[in-house]
Amino acid sequence: MLDPRWNTFLVLCETMNYTKAAQKLCLTQPAVTHQIRYLEEHYGRKLFSYEGKVLRLTEAGLRLREFTRSMAYNSRKIEDAMAKEAPACLRVGTSKTIGEYVIAPKIGQFLRAHPEASFSLLVDNTQVLLKALEEGELDFVVVEGFFEGSRYDSRLYRKEKFFGICPPGHRLAGRSVPLDEVEGERLILREEGSGTRAVFEDALRRQNRTLASFPQLVTISDFSTIKSLVAGGLGISFLYAPVVEKELAEGSLARFELADAPMSGAFYFVCLKDNLFARLWSDWLQ
Repeated sequence: MLDPRWNTFLVLCETMNYTKAAQKLCLTQPAVTHQIRYLEEHYGRKLFSYEGKVLRLTEAGLRLREFTRSMAYNSRKIEDAMAKEAPACLRVGTSKTIGEYVIAPKIGQFLRAHPEASFSLLVDNTQVLLKALEEGELDFVVVEGFFEGSRYDSRLYRKEKFFGICPPGHRLAGRSVPLDEVEGERLILREEGSGTRAVFEDALRRQNRTLASFPQLVTISDFSTIKSLVAGGLGISFLYAPVVEKELAEGSLARFELADAPMSGAFYFVCLKDNLFARLWSDWLQ
């Protein structure tokens, strides 16, 4: 059972406002202030400070938030596990590439093995998923792209090819081309915060370039729309192999590579640090 003062601390971290935290906790504002002061005195460190009228976490507060998030999650899962006849419950988050094109067999495997279980899947971009994980709304996530590895426990799930796509018959089709040759093309990318976009932006950085090199940039969050626009000759894009496997086989899209900025991506299994239940999900990594 989580110490109520830690719970108050986490709610204040979420709201960053003493009045809103008190309302959410059904406490008085002085009670919230008293509990935070107790923690600060106990640890001998300031956890919050004001910059003008804006409440901020100190370095010590950031560290305590990381520790207590894991403890709060473990506490809730222990309560669930100890409840009599409680059905298994698994809440998973995946980035869009994985959720739409990779993970379905794993979900089927879990549901067949645990017919009594409840299961939920959140598909969104990597940054949204990591925020939901930190807030205890998900048990683990499987994500592409980049994240701050020191903040989580993570393991490689699988590697995937990543390359450019264009219409069949396009001058880039089937070729390995320098980056200079594609900069005049309209570029269609996923939204900021997505792992797919992050992989391409990382390739640009390695060549001392940015998306500013592409004057015609289109941002679309839906894979089907991206593929349809590319197939219609309205631009090029860069995606993971599973996303375009069907279209490449049918011949509605063609593939090309960047000669001076080779790209590949990896999918990672990510959970909170010191997660007591992570070993129960190891079958997802097989």
